[in-house]
Amino acid sequence: MSSLFSHRTHMENGEEEMLMAEDHGPDLINSQDFRRQCSIIRSSLAYYHCKEEEREHLIAHESLDYLPSHSEVYKKWLQEKTYRKEWDRWLLMGLIGTAVGMLAFLIHQIIDSLIKLKWDLVENYLQDGNIHMTWLCALGSGLAMVVLSSGSVLFFCPAGSPSGLPEIIGYLNGTSIQHLFNIKTFLGTFVSCVLAVASGLFCGSEGPMIHLGALLGCGLSQLQLDTLGVHLPIFTRFRNSADKRSFITAGAGAGIASVFRAPIGGLLFTLEEVSSFWDIRLAWQTFFCCLMATFTTDLLSSSLCGFVYRGHFGFFEAEKRIIFWVKNLLDMNVLAFVPTILLGMLGGLLGALFVSLNIKINKLRMQFFNSIPKLSLRKTSKLLETVLILVCTTTVTVYLPYFFPCTPAMSVRNYQLRNNSETINQFKREISEYSCSSSTWIGPDGVRYSNQTFNQAAALLVENGKQGITYLFKRGTHEEFGYTSLCTALAFYFILSCWTAGSAVASGLVIPMLYTGALYGRIIGLILVSIFGVQTNEYGAWIDPGLFAAIGAASFFSGVSRLTISLTVIMVEITNDVQSLLLIMLAVMVAKMVGDLFNASLYSSLLRLKCIPYLDVEPFVRHRRKWLNLELFSARDVMEPGVRVLHLKENIASLARLLASTSHGGFPVVCRPKPDHAEVFQGTIKRLELCMLLENEHIFEPETNDETFSSSHPLSYEKITVEKLPNLSRLTMLLNRYTTDPRYQQLFINLDPYINKSAMSVQAHFSLQRTYIIFRTLGLRHLTVVDRQNRVVGVITRKDLMPFPLEERLRLQLAPRSPDVGEQPLDSRPWMCS
Repeated sequence: MSSLFSHRTHMENGEEEMLMAEDHGPDLINSQDFRRQCSIIRSSLAYYHCKEEEREHLIAHESLDYLPSHSEVYKKWLQEKTYRKEWDRWLLMGLIGTAVGMLAFLIHQIIDSLIKLKWDLVENYLQDGNIHMTWLCALGSGLAMVVLSSGSVLFFCPAGSPSGLPEIIGYLNGTSIQHLFNIKTFLGTFVSCVLAVASGLFCGSEGPMIHLGALLGCGLSQLQLDTLGVHLPIFTRFRNSADKRSFITAGAGAGIASVFRAPIGGLLFTLEEVSSFWDIRLAWQTFFCCLMATFTTDLLSSSLCGFVYRGHFGFFEAEKRIIFWVKNLLDMNVLAFVPTILLGMLGGLLGALFVSLNIKINKLRMQFFNSIPKLSLRKTSKLLETVLILVCTTTVTVYLPYFFPCTPAMSVRNYQLRNNSETINQFKREISEYSCSSSTWIGPDGVRYSNQTFNQAAALLVENGKQGITYLFKRGTHEEFGYTSLCTALAFYFILSCWTAGSAVASGLVIPMLYTGALYGRIIGLILVSIFGVQTNEYGAWIDPGLFAAIGAASFFSGVSRLTISLTVIMVEITNDVQSLLLIMLAVMVAKMVGDLFNASLYSSLLRLKCIPYLDVEPFVRHRRKWLNLELFSARDVMEPGVRVLHLKENIASLARLLASTSHGGFPVVCRPKPDHAEVFQGTIKRLELCMLLENEHIFEPETNDETFSSSHPLSYEKITVEKLPNLSRLTMLLNRYTTDPRYQQLFINLDPYINKSAMSVQAHFSLQRTYIIFRTLGLRHLTVVDRQNRVVGVITRKDLMPFPLEERLRLQLAPRSPDVGEQPLDSRPWMCS
């Protein structure tokens, strides 16, 4: 019986788990249709390009209803709540923002402390010129951190693999993803992110911070931990899908806002990339959440450095608050738009190359690891890969600068250093000396002067990514870095960051994207300086490599992510360079347009690679290299026929057999208005709700002569509304008893108080384009298809509206009209559009 009630699916990491059918089961209608749908998706790799077990994982993903079931018990529950009470919602938004801000501050402080500790260990060896001991010590400390980082994800997180932005996007689109919001996932991601960035890998903390912010938004709004069995009796009215997703959206926005100190950018990022459901109220609340997150991070950073109180609490210094602060703003010239367009095109090309290369690497990674049958050996192999990446990264960062000479620091050639150890140490942190020495002398005025030298490659590679970006963005440093160091750093950073992304550590790509773009942007700026020379007049001051480094960073970021509005605002907020706004906007737009000519964005590509069913804003279906106009098709062309329906008065034994023999996520409910009428659609009921009803035998009633009957004491809304079954084995035992015990053949249950009477339905001839829009906009899980008499003829689910199933089914509709039977070519038909 349990084998009938459950189905098996393969998780992304290859681990087999028994998933409850009602929680993560396929959203199809009957067993034959389910098998047919499996064969359709397995027949081609045209869209998802997934392996066999991954395609099964795609089918097994369950959808989520955005709105709660509008039943009689739900309306009774609503009557007990205060309508339009919003103070608690705003309070929660403020708490989430504050918590995310504190977490971002904690992450930054730990990362900076670990990086400082690591390089303090090798400082003496570096100054003595002992390059081999420097490499050995840096590698040893990095290995300790990366092993713990990868191990915390592989062996501690329930999913056994790092989750990130694609999973958050998929969940907010309406796909249920197991273990995404779990206390173990939170702890494992936190530890892994901190140690991965501090170990020296070419990655950032931005992606995991978005995930951690979403986790805090989910946890603080629901106030229940299934892992620990904690369920606090406050804020219970927010324990529904719509409110839960709103708080998760706000938490994700607060994550990006706190990590970049960019509250407006965080708000726009969630609007443009993360959230699928948006309204003006959510915008205001997310705005407030991002504000609180940024304020909290700034407040703590104003006086604490390395967990040591430095004073000046509440004094927000621009240099500390704006992470890539550009001090000297430049006046723009219309001629600057020419190299900006070039940088935009270069960003689109390199961004598309980065996406393509990263997806290929991840595919090879998945194929190799999935070929290892033993789970423990597979996880160990993933850990060893991160170790190999770290060895390569450490070798590059330590040995590569050895081949570069020491050069004078142009921007500090006349920098005066008084005989003060604190000032000297601050200066050393600003310029990476590597093994370079500086000559000092005491002038006639008693002041110690220094002719500082530094290693260009070390400044770009040895320092953490944020410090390197600051060097590249700095204005007035026209010849600070040469072609050799910039090109070498670009090549190694591009390859190693592309390899690191997708490995078994919780890491982000924002800093690598900004850094890569800043490198080639600075190269373009240096070419202009080589052609036109260093311009000192105000009309030629725009020829500055630092300016084009910032524009290049924006272009590559856009070329990889295809973000536009939010990226422009983020770039202005993190640099304070309002003068370059138009140039950044132009570069971002050109990069996006060029990148879209080659492939989708990195996040969209990862959604497909991970087989997460995602519904785009509009459907795009091609047939014979032509776009199909879905307005010329109807709902009946893609629906699943042969629907299993329930009645308002349902027999217990037959209901138990239905649940035990199928894996449907929900069922349409029908009834006869009059004895001589056909059965018409009344609403829907979820599988989970039916399971919870069957666990309460006191609501069963014997058969009556009436077609319908009313239950005197229906179960409350809280009892039937759960995200997963509390005890699967108990329910399996109950279903077995209900199907075998003759007593339950005479018992019935009244489903009328529990069905969703506001369930959406469309007629069979309804436009397919508008069916898709209704399904996605309302966040539906099932869409019932009825005929003109309101009789159920089919059901549409998320899997039916995915691009490849749509293409397969519409191809069948077009098959009789193919040119082989003498009809006009498809290219000239009215339903095709190029």
